[in-house]
Amino acid sequence: MLVRFIGTAGRDGWPSPGCSCVSCAGLPPGWRAPLRVEIDGVLTLGDDAPPPGYEAEGALVVAPDGSRLLDLSRAPASAERYGTASDERDGTTAPPPPGSPHPTAPSQGPPPPTAPLDPGPPRPAAPATPAPSPLTARATSGDPHQTTPLDPGSPRPAAPATPGPPLPTAPATPGDPRQTTLDPEEQRRATPLDPGPPGPAAAPSTGTALPTPVNDTSPACDLVLVDLLDDPSVLGDLRRRGIVTAATHVVAVGLDHRVRSESELARRLALWGARAVPDGTVVDTAHAPPPTPAPPRRTLLLGGSRSGKSDEAELRLAAEPHVTYLATGPSGHGDPEWAARVAAHRARRPAHWSSEETTELAEAIDRATTPLLVDGLGTWLAAMFDEAGAWEEPSRRDEVVRRCDELVEAWRSTRRRIVAVSDEVGLGVVPATSSGRAFRDALGRLNQRLAAESEDVTLVVAGRLLPLT
Repeated sequence: MLVRFIGTAGRDGWPSPGCSCVSCAGLPPGWRAPLRVEIDGVLTLGDDAPPPGYEAEGALVVAPDGSRLLDLSRAPASAERYGTASDERDGTTAPPPPGSPHPTAPSQGPPPPTAPLDPGPPRPAAPATPAPSPLTARATSGDPHQTTPLDPGSPRPAAPATPGPPLPTAPATPGDPRQTTLDPEEQRRATPLDPGPPGPAAAPSTGTALPTPVNDTSPACDLVLVDLLDDPSVLGDLRRRGIVTAATHVVAVGLDHRVRSESELARRLALWGARAVPDGTVVDTAHAPPPTPAPPRRTLLLGGSRSGKSDEAELRLAAEPHVTYLATGPSGHGDPEWAARVAAHRARRPAHWSSEETTELAEAIDRATTPLLVDGLGTWLAAMFDEAGAWEEPSRRDEVVRRCDELVEAWRSTRRRIVAVSDEVGLGVVPATSSGRAFRDALGRLNQRLAAESEDVTLVVAGRLLPLT
């Protein structure tokens, strides 16, 4: 399947005409055109009647060779630009100067071809014998993905003449750190992370509602078009269901001023294992998608109150198929304001994540079978002071030190991906009490020790990221 991206933006384009926000002001007019996608030169997404040999039902399009495209794009008439901390983050690369023909962020794929891609020889005729509808048929042994990129001028491989035996739904491909169904030894060789077996789904929700006719038993798709700016967790849910695998091209569309800049867009998509392509790009699903670099195993995000550190932590793991959220703070019973904060955190977590409220962090890390998000270390340390009775009794603070030692050892030895949020203390006034100073010092020391054992440490200030080396 040859897919040409004539336009990749939302319905208004990017920049949006007449909009003076910082995102639109930094781009020349017409930078990205409204979304328009053409398949094999004969079918435009959204056409009412596909040509002979193509089948379209709901969001799914199946080509004559069996290639499957899932269109989950959303193009609002006038996308609202929202201003939460998670949407104001920026990268370090300035937008290309006006007049540049296309975005140039490294993770946005190759530049568009200057001439239409040669589609190669004509496709073989459909088999004369009856076959199941490709809308419901399982994937066959004919792998539609080329594991080695083809020479651009080489003929495209022909579709298999006859279907082979069914394969298990949604096979995992070694090398994708988000897949959790690999043989453990293969996964260990493929990436330093060890995701382990899938974790339990969060109750009571069952995740994203999929468009007809896609469901949990559908074969994996070759190409998925998806608007990720509002809810990147939809991609994690598709991976959990096996509809997106390492062999699936994931292209972000509906792009607009909901993200601050092209560089910030590229940063987010790299975290999620997706990409954006410049207008005019042609994607051939017979080629393997670009490799996705493995994410850092241990990430520590530091910041003050309302700095955006929790938003950033959730963004880092949004596209993972399985995540366990370790909440270390009190539930808020008897404190309506704190309970409202807890409820807001719970409501914004993806439906397919699982959650655990615990202060036994070292034990939880040791037995983890999925990526972990820990929010946060400040409330955990406060609980350790409570449990040890160490606020007013300095002699009992040795127990707090012991629990910190256990946590650092678990953090150092984990094979799972883990993102932790912690408060950066000590930038303000000196606490007036001995217990306040003891807590400040203990958290500062804990942050230093965990940072020393982390591949990625970032300070979040006013929603902006300051990587610490």
